[in-house]
Amino acid sequence: MPSVVPPPALVRNAVETWGADGRRWLDDLPKIVDGVARDWRLNVGRTFDLSYHWVAEATREDDGSAAVLKLGPTQPGHLDIEAAALGIFDGRGAVRLLEHDPARGALLLERATPGTLARDLVPDRDEEATAAVIGVARRLHRPAPPDCPLPDLSTESASFTEHLRRFPGDDPLPRHLVERAGRLFDELCADAADRVVLHGDLHHDNVLRADREPWLAIDPHGWVGDPGYEAGTLLYNPDPDDRDEDLLKLMPTRVEQLADGLALPLERVEAWGFVTAVLSEVWTAEAWTPDEPTGTTRALDVALQLLPRLS
Repeated sequence: MPSVVPPPALVRNAVETWGADGRRWLDDLPKIVDGVARDWRLNVGRTFDLSYHWVAEATREDDGSAAVLKLGPTQPGHLDIEAAALGIFDGRGAVRLLEHDPARGALLLERATPGTLARDLVPDRDEEATAAVIGVARRLHRPAPPDCPLPDLSTESASFTEHLRRFPGDDPLPRHLVERAGRLFDELCADAADRVVLHGDLHHDNVLRADREPWLAIDPHGWVGDPGYEAGTLLYNPDPDDRDEDLLKLMPTRVEQLADGLALPLERVEAWGFVTAVLSEVWTAEAWTPDEPTGTTRALDVALQLLPRLS
């Protein structure tokens, strides 16, 4: 059993994100790991890089199969949404959900092996990386089943509204960009020709090489909405904090490849790329204060490059 002492990054993120619930979860984490491992008959191995969840390799005692144990706070709509999305995908284009205990905030997931990331192909084999993500998206996208528990993408419009309410000026983001992105987001959701189950955060760090399928997705956010939304996060990943001009230059080719691979109009991919890039910066700005301002990322560079192309 690995150490269950949470690293500083996990402690900070859990408390900032979930407050007192996050603190209680951190305090109870050793007991939760022990109980879930016992009840699901798991040998728990090394942990992965921990940021918002406690995630570790696991092996099932019954058959020796490789799995991943993922734990988080039990707030409604959190890991439950991930579990619901994985249940709908049912292993097609994504890792399989093996067990789910909502009362303990626990997921047991199929482990993708060998598990190398699509990001490892960037920048030298960027077209191959983009093709991998496109292939996964095409596998994932399907009509929402009856009584689908996933939220509608249009509800994310509240992120723009809240940002504009909280920040009346041009700090931390130019207000005109947020206003334009918020309006365009609503327009794209309203005139979507198709609505499908979305991964919601499909980029190079969430697409892994696997034996069962060539590539499998992990960590879905889970939405129902326009498939064009899925293209956006690919344009400013991986490593959004890296403002390297050579990485930014990959964006136009990615846009063309996404439009072709997802059968979407080029201008719609550009519009969603602008919207999601600004939305990423809106999320980053949630931690902004005048005393401890957060910086911008390559997502802002992508948004500014796409802005003149918008109709």
